[in-house]
Amino acid sequence: MVTATARPVPVRSSVHWAPKPTVATVPRIRTCVRAVLEGWRISPAVADALLLVVSELVTNAVQYAGAVTDRLRVTVTFGGGWLQLEVADGDPALPCAGAEVDPDAEGGRGLMIVHLLVAEMCGELAALPCGRGKAVRVRIPAS
Repeated sequence: MVTATARPVPVRSSVHWAPKPTVATVPRIRTCVRAVLEGWRISPAVADALLLVVSELVTNAVQYAGAVTDRLRVTVTFGGGWLQLEVADGDPALPCAGAEVDPDAEGGRGLMIVHLLVAEMCGELAALPCGRGKAVRVRIPAS
């Protein structure tokens, strides 16, 4: 007979990375966050939603702040029934969530997608000054 014991998830856990802002960073961070969410036993639906947010926010940080940022800071926190993702970079310019998107443009929809997804999940989205740069923070229910 094989028995398994479940490891309890700590009341509050936080993991962070400080990658260089390169295109290769996006899939690498997404893979790291996926592993952490699996370890925290987050449901696949919630994990997939947060992973989409990770992709969009890290892509934005690389694309718009990569030239002025040596390292990004990506933090995922789980506690109190919430998941929080924060992506910080060295560019102080805050993103415009309500900016109009050119329908013919290939990009420019990432933050709008994040905003809609977070709102659908009854979560929170904020962009705030952080040191010499900014942090974009998303908070969604963990279940």
